[in-house]
Amino acid sequence: MALPLYDSQPARRVPWVTYLLVAVNVVVFLFTPMANFPSWYGSGKERECNAARFAFEHGAVPKELTTGRQQPMRGEIVEECGVAEYRKTPWVSAFTSMFLHSGALHLLGNLIALFVVGMGVEDRLGRLRFLLCYLFFGLVAVYGFAYVSPDSTVPLIGASGAIAGVLGAYLVLNPRGRIVSLVPPVIVVRLPVWVVLGYWFVLQWLSLGDEESNVAYVAHIAGFIAGLAVAIVARRTGPSRRALALSRG
Repeated sequence: MALPLYDSQPARRVPWVTYLLVAVNVVVFLFTPMANFPSWYGSGKERECNAARFAFEHGAVPKELTTGRQQPMRGEIVEECGVAEYRKTPWVSAFTSMFLHSGALHLLGNLIALFVVGMGVEDRLGRLRFLLCYLFFGLVAVYGFAYVSPDSTVPLIGASGAIAGVLGAYLVLNPRGRIVSLVPPVIVVRLPVWVVLGYWFVLQWLSLGDEESNVAYVAHIAGFIAGLAVAIVARRTGPSRRALALSRG
C-alpha cells in the first residue's frame, strides 16, 4: 500500500489551521492515558483501565448519541476495572472524540493524511471555512456511524472521520492533483489523487463486513461522502478562477 508523503502542488498561503489541528491532536494525545506519558494515570493494568474509562467518558458512544442519554459502562471493562463515576453530555462527546486516539500509530496515520491533503483544502476553502468543514465532517462521520449502529455501547474515538471528509473535499477541489507517495520498499512516485484516494475508499467499502476489526469504516465512508458533497457545493458557489486571478492583480 502506498504511503502518501506530500501534495505536489504547494499551497498559496501558510496553512495555519492545518498546523493547528495537527498540534492540538498531538498535545491532547500526550495528556491522555493512551499516550503512556502522563505518570498520574498509573502503569500496567491501572493505566489500561484508566484509558478504557477515558474513552467511555470522552469518546462518542453510538447509543448515547441516538438516545441523548448517558449509558452506564458495561462488559469486560466493568468486570476488570470496576465502574467509573462521571457525567457527560453525549453531543459534546461527538466533538471531543475527534481529538482522541488509541495509540501513537493511530495518531500518526491520521496526522500524515491530514498534513498531506489538509493544506490544499485549506488553501482553496479559506481558513475559517476549512475549520468549520473539518468539524462538520467529523460530526457527520460520528453520527453516521451511530445511525448504522444505534445500540452500540463501544466508544468511537479518532480524527479519521473528519480527515476522511478532508480527503473527499480534496478529490473534488483538486481532481488533477498528484500526491507524492512511498511505495514499499523504497520507491517514491507521484500518483494521481484519484488513484490514491479511490484506492483508499474502495478499501473502506470492502472492509465493511469485517466484524473482527475495531475500525469504524462506516464513519470513514460517511465523512468522505460529506467532504465530496461540501466541496461540490463550494466549487459551484465560489468565485470563478478568472475572478480570483483578476482580484489578485
